[in-house]
Amino acid sequence: MLRISFRRVMLAGFVLIILLLGGMAVRSWLVVERFVSQSRQGGELALQLTASIQELGESTVDVERSARQFLVLGDAVIRQRFDENIAHSLAAVDRLELIAASPLGGLLADWRATAEQLKAGLDGGMHKAELAPLLARLVQLNEDMKAVGQHWVEFQNAQVLLELERNRLRLGWQLITALLGALVVATAMGWWLMRPMRHLERAITRLGEKRFDEAVVVGGPADLRQLGRRLDWLRLRLAELEADRERMLRHVSHELKTPLTALREGVSLLREEVPGPLGDSQREVVEILQHNVLALQRQIESLLSLNAASFEARRLEYSPVSLRAFLTEAVRRRELQAQARHLSLQVEAADSEVSVDAAKLAVVVDNLLSNAIDFSPEGGEVSVRATLDEAGVRLECADQGPGVASEDIERIFEPFVQGQRRAPMPRRGSGVGLSIVRELVRAMGGQVGLLPSSRGAHFYVDIPNERQ
Repeated sequence: MLRISFRRVMLAGFVLIILLLGGMAVRSWLVVERFVSQSRQGGELALQLTASIQELGESTVDVERSARQFLVLGDAVIRQRFDENIAHSLAAVDRLELIAASPLGGLLADWRATAEQLKAGLDGGMHKAELAPLLARLVQLNEDMKAVGQHWVEFQNAQVLLELERNRLRLGWQLITALLGALVVATAMGWWLMRPMRHLERAITRLGEKRFDEAVVVGGPADLRQLGRRLDWLRLRLAELEADRERMLRHVSHELKTPLTALREGVSLLREEVPGPLGDSQREVVEILQHNVLALQRQIESLLSLNAASFEARRLEYSPVSLRAFLTEAVRRRELQAQARHLSLQVEAADSEVSVDAAKLAVVVDNLLSNAIDFSPEGGEVSVRATLDEAGVRLECADQGPGVASEDIERIFEPFVQGQRRAPMPRRGSGVGLSIVRELVRAMGGQVGLLPSSRGAHFYVDIPNERQ
């Protein structure tokens, strides 16, 4: 297996994203640079072409004027001026021919041939009527070159704009591809990294819930796999400590029960005055002993019950259960206790079948009902409700008693914690009932808590339905 660390994966992902987006940025910059260069070259060519055509047109006017003057006056100075104008015009024609991709090739050749004919006609003494078509031809050629040059400039501009549009579309698709590539890289990197992180989170949650039966296996980068192995070592160590704790509790409880039993029997003999009659003060001391012995016995039994619940929570046995029948049976077991307080027990549940650990769920409901009955006022009502949805099963138990103080909500499920608000009648509980509820509910992968209520306590229990 590749030993790739978390930091290397992050670095590789960022480098890939930077390469994708950076490559796109460089590509865009190169396209812009090429477009600017083409625009600059096209502008320079258009400026040279336009300036040369305009210069040729002005020179042609001078050629026509000097030719007409020479025909009328026959002056040698005017003929020299004509030759100079012709030479200037031919220089402009030469410059036009040197322009790359010039569209005036044929027109320039015609202009040069016509100029040569005009010059030859003046040298040969041609009449004005014979030279007039040649002069008109030069003017017409200038107009044609001006029109062709304008059309060429417009065509070049259109080509540049067309190339820009093609590059814009190409850059758009390349940008979309780069963004999608970056998204794919980020998603793949996130999936590869977040999956072991979720495994770690679930493993830590199981450790916090004292569920040490499932090994911690984490994939992904090497450092996360190493962290998973350390967590699995911690799981094994915690399981050993938990086993030692339970074993110690069993031994301590057993060692305490033997002398406690003897002490209780001795106190009972004293109360029955078997050794001899007791005075009033002696009887009072015996009553105090009896009360504390019974309290100590209840504490030890509660410790054993909590220890047994922690042990049983590790073994789950699921079976199909009808919600309504299950709750009806749970309420029936508490009918005598409720009748003694003139309480009304209400059951609301759909006739649905779920897959749960019936034995553990029965202990949960029984503890919640016992608490609700103890804290309910005389003639009150206790309601038990069950609902089923996609998430699983929700059980609710509500009473009309004093409820739970806000400062006790966070600690009411801790062992041996009893809330500030007292029950209407004296109770013999030791404060482990709700701790057992929480232990068993967590073992079944659920959660237990309190719902806001204007009167009394309203407990809820959420448990996954294993059939789903």
